[in-house]
This record gives sequence, structure tokens and C-alpha cells, in this order.
Amino acid sequence: MLDNRTFRAVFLTVLAFTLLAGDVWRYTVSWYGFGVVAVALAVVAVLLLAHHRDRWAFDTLPVPLLAFLALATVSLAWSFYPGSSAIGLLTTWMTVTVGVAAAVAFSWSELLAALGVALRVILGASILFELFVSLVVRDMVLPFWVDYPSGDLPLLLFWSRNWLFTGGPIQGVVGNSRLLAFAALLGLIVFGVQRAAGRVGRLNAWFWMLLAVATIALTRSATIYVAVAVLGVTLLAVWLIRSTGRRALVYGGMLTAVAVAGASVAVFGTQLLALVGKSPDLTGRLGIWEKVIELAQQRPVAGWGWVSYWTPWAEPFDDLVIRRGVVQLHAHNAWLDVWLQLGILGLVVFGALVLTALVRAWILATERPQTAPGQRPPFTVISVLPLLLLVALLVQSLAESRLLVEYGLWLLVVVAVKTRQRSTDAADASVRS
Repeated sequence: MLDNRTFRAVFLTVLAFTLLAGDVWRYTVSWYGFGVVAVALAVVAVLLLAHHRDRWAFDTLPVPLLAFLALATVSLAWSFYPGSSAIGLLTTWMTVTVGVAAAVAFSWSELLAALGVALRVILGASILFELFVSLVVRDMVLPFWVDYPSGDLPLLLFWSRNWLFTGGPIQGVVGNSRLLAFAALLGLIVFGVQRAAGRVGRLNAWFWMLLAVATIALTRSATIYVAVAVLGVTLLAVWLIRSTGRRALVYGGMLTAVAVAGASVAVFGTQLLALVGKSPDLTGRLGIWEKVIELAQQRPVAGWGWVSYWTPWAEPFDDLVIRRGVVQLHAHNAWLDVWLQLGILGLVVFGALVLTALVRAWILATERPQTAPGQRPPFTVISVLPLLLLVALLVQSLAESRLLVEYGLWLLVVVAVKTRQRSTDAADASVRS
């Protein structure tokens, strides 16, 4: 069964969907139902790792990944909230496990196809859901299976706010406009790579890419606008290196672009924020970051203990940040969250994991595949995928902490493990960029 093509495709698609849109399960079949799905996926992942034990070993995994897991695990010894740390470690180990399994047992082509299906379902269902709410329900919708107090509820609690025909921001089936916007961004990447590689037809690709663009517009996420610009520069740099081979010139241009962008933000930051409809305090993030930094400075070296998502029932998270009547569950910045939970040690280890994965993804995207001496094999389209996914995650990590949980950590592990193998699919070798 583990080698059955249909089973493998369904498993990987459901896994991608669950990690990208976990709230769909939580809002429809409750946290208990979500737990059953998550455990089932983790069990299959373990079976796949055992089935493909000839393809991997612990000493072949990235050292920074193992160091990060070790540090997070031993932080239980000094954690301020050991019960919450135990839960966080369980979910982190499960996410890493399914990430390693996806990297070991599946090709980039299979990953691309599964992401394509999952993202189409998420984007298509989100627009249909918002249409149903606006045309039929005509009111805001709360998640199922949750008992809410009577009276006015914070907007952050609603699954849909019925804002489709008012220009958004819509939340879709994922129940969060920022997460829906990022899913749309991933859709642009995946659908674009699929089209460039000839995996889907022109009409199919353009329809879904236009839907992704429309979704980004309706979610009004400033972070995604920045990510689109950074991805555009990244693609241009890769294309220039592939076509001209002038790395020094390209790197110089990239440094210049970064310097110009930094200077523009420093001088025209307020105007740029107003242009994308954001307040000078970055929609409350500056206040959140100040509180997180203040808390992190109390335990700067090793942190308060790993927890991944903040648990709202445990100190100091129970009242650390409350926005619009809702307790926040992360720092809205992955790097501040790592510092808070694992201290400077965590920043060093996690930073090494991200940096090594980024370097290997860059090399994979800009260097020709290794073949026999004297041959010049063509670049492959699909070899750009891990770099684009990781760049998108890194931009998001400055405003969200998803890089540490669910799809963010999963994709990071997949890229880190798979690029270390330094290979793409044999089938991809025939696909020219």
C-alpha cells in the first residue's frame, strides 16, 4: 500500500492541506477530529520512514535540524511551563517527522503536484465559502463546536466576517486573512512553476493564478505585497545567473537593491505603510514585539522553554498580549519567538538551520545538475521551487511566527532535508527552464 501511487498522492495532498489549512478541520470536526487526522498522518509518515529506511539515516539529516530539535527538547528541563512545553514538543516532533517523511519518500514532482491540488482546494473553497456566507447566510459565521459567551464577540473569533462584497479582508475556509493571503502566494509560486514546467495546461494555470491574485487583493495583506516584490527580485537574480553566469554582477545588484529598499523604508516608511493601508504601528505588531522583547530579556540565553504556539492557559502567555479582546498565540515574528522560547542559543541554532537550507536551495536553483564530465545538462524549472518556497516563508517570518509551526516548519524541514540530498527528480531533468 505504501508504494501505491494513488495512496501516496492522496496522503501527500491531505498532509499538505492539513498543514496549510488546519483550521478547516478544527472549525468543522472540532479539535478532537483534527487530532485524529493529525495522528493518522503522523503514523503514516512513520510507516513511510520505516519503509524507505534505505534512503535516510539520522546522520544524513541536517545537523542544525537535529540540534534545534535537541535544544527544544532539553529546554523542558528549565521550562517555565513544562506542561505546555511537553505539548509543544509533541506537535513539533510530529511536524518534523512528517516533513522528513515527505522529503525522503516523495520527489519534488510529487510535492509540487500535491501542493498544487491542496492549494487549489483551499483557494477555490475559500471563495465559494465567502460567496455562500455573503449570498445565503448574510451574516458573520463562527466556527462550529465552540461555546461562545453571549453578547458582542471580538471580530478575531469569527470564521467569516461576511466582508466579500465590501472589499475584504476575507478569511476564507482557513479563518484568517493573513493565512489565506499566504496560501494564495504559495499558489502563485506553485501554479507558476507547474505551468513553466509544462505540468498543467495554460488555461488551468492562468485561471488559478488569477484567482490567487484576486485572493491576495481581497485579503489586503501588506506582508504578501512585500513577499511578491522579494520573490520577483529572487526570480530575476536566478534568471540572470542562469542566462549570463555573471554571479558577481548579480550579487552586486542584489546588494544594491537591498540597500535601496532599506533606505526607502527608513525615509518613506510611514508613506509606504499608508499606501498599503497599514498603520505606523504595523497593525499593533510594534506593541506585541515590545512586550516579547521585554520578556525575552529576562531569560536571554536559553529562553523560557519551547512551546511553539503560545498556550493561552499558562503564564506568561495568558495575558502577555491581548488584542481586541483575544489572547494572542504567537509573537507575530518567528525570530522574536525563537529568542523568547530558546534564547540566544535557539537563535543561533535555528538561524543555522534556515541559512544552510537557503544556501543549498540557492545552489540548487542556480547551478546545473551534476552529470558526466564535459556535459552541460539543462537547468530544470522545478529546481527553483524550494528557493521560492523558502524565500516566501522568510518574508512571512518577519510578521508571523508560522515558520515555527504547521506548514512553515513542515516546508522548512522538507527544503532543508531534500536540498541536502542535492538532487532533483530524474523526470525533471528533461524539463528546461
